Amino acid sequence: MSKQRGRKAKQVEEEKEEEEEEEDVQVVAEEEEDTGPTPISKLEECGITAADVKKLEAAGYHTVESVAYATKKDLQKVKGISEVKCDKVLEAASNMVQMSWTTAAAVHDARKEIIKLSTGAETLNTLLEGGFESGSITELFGEFRTGKTQLCHQLCVTCQLPMSSGGGEGRALYIDTEGNFRPERLISIAERYGLDSQDVLKNVAYARAYNSDHQSRLLVEASAMMATDHYALLVVDSATSLYRTDYFGRGELSNRQMHLARFLRTLQKLASEFGVAVVITNQVVAKVEGMPGQGETKIPIGGHIMAHASTTRLMLKKHKGENRICKVYDSPCLAESEALFSINKDGIGDPKD
Repeated sequence: MSKQRGRKAKQVEEEKEEEEEEEDVQVVAEEEEDTGPTPISKLEECGITAADVKKLEAAGYHTVESVAYATKKDLQKVKGISEVKCDKVLEAASNMVQMSWTTAAAVHDARKEIIKLSTGAETLNTLLEGGFESGSITELFGEFRTGKTQLCHQLCVTCQLPMSSGGGEGRALYIDTEGNFRPERLISIAERYGLDSQDVLKNVAYARAYNSDHQSRLLVEASAMMATDHYALLVVDSATSLYRTDYFGRGELSNRQMHLARFLRTLQKLASEFGVAVVITNQVVAKVEGMPGQGETKIPIGGHIMAHASTTRLMLKKHKGENRICKVYDSPCLAESEALFSINKDGIGDPKD
């Protein structure tokens, strides 16, 4: 009898442990569902018809956040969405997304969840207080051969690393406007970290942009991709080169800046909506100073629109040999300082003597 009671007690204990494990799995699953953007299909729970949800998806709205962040004017452009439906959709989306007042303490707690992507060089990681920040735009500008594209290739690999190793445990999207993307570089960087090179290549979605309109359309497609898979990085290399060829002279300057502003605003929305680290490269032009003897300085193109859109602006400069200089040009939280790094066969690294 005592043996039977012992077996029953052990069986009851094992069943209890199994129930607790199932509860833990369920809690983890619920937490995973709560993180990230909300699928647009959730609007159906708020009285929005499935037909209207499909119309929004066809127009490029794939999450509740994208609807909530949109203006009424933009939503009314969606075919089949009347003004009355527009108001109803906006109200439903706004109720599901935090868009009202909060406290600085809540913002501070939210920023603790921000991911920093390693640059591959400890000197740069120290300068950037951990690496490239998720949920915001980081702009890299400088002359040719200063390491802009090399840094973008590096981040395409490090974003796939575990978070404990300075990664984002996600995929990367790469919009190439100049034809400088080289998968061979990803392979050499992947080998440095002991990653399977073929897996690394498969986790990088690549698209070549051929004009500024195409460049903007690619962001709509990128939004659909990020709504279904986890991406940690979005690269646009470069964000401004096509605008320099698609628009000519002062007569088209206003149209160019308006188009560029819309493109950058879309990037801001994607960074906020999906929490990805957005990295854009930018070119520079020579600015001749008015006073004699002052010479010329290099300034990033795009004017104030580019300056206001980028959260962090980093200026890259040439140095001795394979070494380069990275300077914090503008940032809301980083000190204005600079650091050396090097461009190696296996990616970005600490400076060489």
